[in-house]
Amino acid sequence: MLMRQPLDVVIVGAGVVGAACAYYASRSGLSVAVVDRGPVAGGTTGAGEGNLLVSDKLPGPELELALLSAELWRRLSEELPADIEYELKGGLVVAASEESLAILSTTAAGQRSAGVEAYHVTCDRLRDVEPHLAPHLAGGCHYPQDAQVQPALAAAELLRAAGRAGAVLRSGEEVVGILRDSKGAVRGVRTTREELRAPVVVNAAGTWGGELAALAGVDLPVLPRRGFVLVTEPLPRLIRHKVYAAEYVADVSSGSAALQTSPVVEGTPSGPVLIGASRERVGFDRTLSVPVVARLAARAAALFPVLADVRVLRAYQGFRPYLPDHLPAIGPDPRVPGLFHACGHEGAGIGLAPATGLLIADTIGGRRPALDLGPFAPDRFDAAPVPPVPQERNL
Repeated sequence: MLMRQPLDVVIVGAGVVGAACAYYASRSGLSVAVVDRGPVAGGTTGAGEGNLLVSDKLPGPELELALLSAELWRRLSEELPADIEYELKGGLVVAASEESLAILSTTAAGQRSAGVEAYHVTCDRLRDVEPHLAPHLAGGCHYPQDAQVQPALAAAELLRAAGRAGAVLRSGEEVVGILRDSKGAVRGVRTTREELRAPVVVNAAGTWGGELAALAGVDLPVLPRRGFVLVTEPLPRLIRHKVYAAEYVADVSSGSAALQTSPVVEGTPSGPVLIGASRERVGFDRTLSVPVVARLAARAAALFPVLADVRVLRAYQGFRPYLPDHLPAIGPDPRVPGLFHACGHEGAGIGLAPATGLLIADTIGGRRPALDLGPFAPDRFDAAPVPPVPQERNL
């Protein structure tokens, strides 16, 4: 079946990044279809905590992306008609030792020079900020710009708004081929149900972004990085901020495939406390790891002793789309005209989604993007030229 109405853009992926791409593209006047083999937010987005962070990013391209997104999320919280549980709660990073505090202070100084609000908190004032913190911590840093949304709600509302601007959602359709002309340029996609013709295809497939890139004959080394989240019983608002140990920043930027855990604790408007964070590269293994869950619970209780006797109602895992240099792939792929990428954000995709969507929409529309896309170039991992590929390929 061939979809008859003309399209400007096909976006593959209905997570929050794909939803943001659809939102900004449709608002700019482009005709858009969003295709996903599952439901809205059925992948990484639905397994996320909804963190919108600047505190865990070092000066450089990702921090610039995060600062732009922070402002866009604030605007979206006012523009979208439904509540996406946006909360400008702020973050608190704590250090257990003087050595760790010194590293944190140096990091914060660099972040401040890049436009981040970061305020040193002495050890005697930590419990003024978070009354239930464990005693004897060395100090910390307060980041007022850190915020949170409910990620599945945010993705759904972005897509609803895109729909009001004319975008079409096609869930339950898997993309099985990239349509290309005799010169190799993109001409749309073939799904399990139909062909969607468009001169631009956006790869917002998250953890499966590498598989979609392969349909176009290019390599994008996206790998899954598994993480677990614990959800407690509903509680009074015990924890005011997103609170995590200073070691979390090093874990995020590590390239190791081995298991890493560092305590990350935050309350939610509905009452449960969310506890993370773990990272390990084990492919798409969905096995519940009791040792990892136990380690997360223990470390959260060490940071907040008040949680020691609180019940954990459930644990879930998600797969973060990891690229080797910890930067997402954003923008046009010079190897295949008409192919754009918006994936590989690892655990920061929810926070970075609006800026990614805006940059993609502006670039497709011929407008100068707000940030330099060079550091996010999709072909930056290439070691050799890519050989010619057939006009169409199937997975």
